[in-house]
Amino acid sequence: MPTVDMSAVTWRKSARSGNHGSGGNCVEVAFTGPAVAVRDSKEPERGALAFTPQAWSAFLASLR
Repeated sequence: MPTVDMSAVTWRKSARSGNHGSGGNCVEVAFTGPAVAVRDSKEPERGALAFTPQAWSAFLASLR
């Protein structure tokens, strides 16, 4: 998988991830082109996990 500059991506999180009992705990996702990056919104400095778009789609399908 190619190296992606994570400082240049736009991170997104669900509108449902507010403080409604979750304490704001959620993940952020960035679509970088060659990869889908996922990180902890409370500790973004700890880095991100990168998935191929196919692996990300399979993961989401398994949640449904």
